[in-house]
Amino acid sequence: MKTARRISVILLATLALAACSSEPDDDDDGNHVPSGWIRGQYSASGADYVDRTDATSKVAGEIDGNTPAVARLTDGGKEFLRYRDDIVAISPHISGTGSLIEIADYRTGYHRWRTHLGSSWPDPDSAAFRGGGPGSGK
Repeated sequence: MKTARRISVILLATLALAACSSEPDDDDDGNHVPSGWIRGQYSASGADYVDRTDATSKVAGEIDGNTPAVARLTDGGKEFLRYRDDIVAISPHISGTGSLIEIADYRTGYHRWRTHLGSSWPDPDSAAFRGGGPGSGK
């Protein structure tokens, strides 16, 4: 009987530890860019993606509809979706039809598209910036 009890205690302890290890991080709000979904929905074009027919606003709506962004901004025919650590920029394709979809980490994207983002989104170099992964900037 003691052996059965020990085995039961060990199994319960193992299950409890396994359950704890699979819980998400408290800082993880789950708002990550849906890069896998984007990769499956749109054609690859180098490091970027292309929708050869849909306008930027429609593509941004599709991506935002799949995984809601923290913020969305439209400027100069371009659409920007802000996720936890990344920015998705959707701009008119150079062919004149369709859209180009670019994914960049927040800092790189912010610096690249600063003229479009202006003061609407926080500057990652600011002391007040609280973006990034768990524990960073907090």
